[in-house]
Amino acid sequence: MGRRLARDLARAAIARGEPLAWFEELYARVESSGPSVVPWADLEANPNLVAWLDREHVEGTGKSALVVGCGLGDDAEELRRRGFRVTAFDVSASAIATAARRFPESAVEYVAADLFQPPANWTRKYDLIHEAYTLQVLPRGLRSKALSQLASFVSPDGILLVIARARDEADDPGEMPWPLTCTELEMATRSGLERVSFEDYLDDERPRVRRFRAAYKRP
Repeated sequence: MGRRLARDLARAAIARGEPLAWFEELYARVESSGPSVVPWADLEANPNLVAWLDREHVEGTGKSALVVGCGLGDDAEELRRRGFRVTAFDVSASAIATAARRFPESAVEYVAADLFQPPANWTRKYDLIHEAYTLQVLPRGLRSKALSQLASFVSPDGILLVIARARDEADDPGEMPWPLTCTELEMATRSGLERVSFEDYLDDERPRVRRFRAAYKRP
C-alpha cells in the first residue's frame, strides 16, 4: 500500500514538473494514516548504516553529522546516540514535524530544507554526511546535481556515506525506487571526493535487495 501510494504521488508530481513535491504529500498523511504509509519508515535505524558504523568503529564525539532526507528521524537519533552533533533535514516539513514529535527531548537539530537550495553555511561543514535511499527516489536527471551538492557539504577529512539500491548499467531500472549505477555514483569523485570504500552486496531483507554502500572522503 505505502509503496504504491508513493509511486503514484511521485509519478504525478514529476509529470507536473514538481519532482520533490510528493515527499510532503506523502509525509503529510502520517498523522492521519500512521507511519506505515511511508514505505521506508521502519521506525528504527537503517541496518545498513548501523552495520557500517559498527564495522568501522565510528566514534562521533566532537564530530558533526548531516542526515539527508531524514524522514521520521531514526538514523539521526542513532548518530546522535553515537556522539555526533547531528543536523537532520528533509524537504518535507511534515516529516520534520513528526520527527520532532517522536523525539521531543532530542539534541538533533531537525530542519526543513531543500537539498538543491541548502543553507549557505553547510558548505564543507560536516564530518559525516549520511545519505540512504534518497537518491534512488529522485528522477535520473537530478541525481548528478544531488550528489554534487552532497559532496559540497563534506568537511576536509570528512566522509560522505551513500547507501542505495544497485543495478548494472544494462539492467532495467523498473519502478521507483530506481536503483543507482556505478556510473551515477562517480559524480562524488568528480566533485572533489576520493572513494575510500565500495560494497556491492545483498542485504538481509526478504526478499534480499542488491545495494551499493560507498564511502567518499574529502582529501
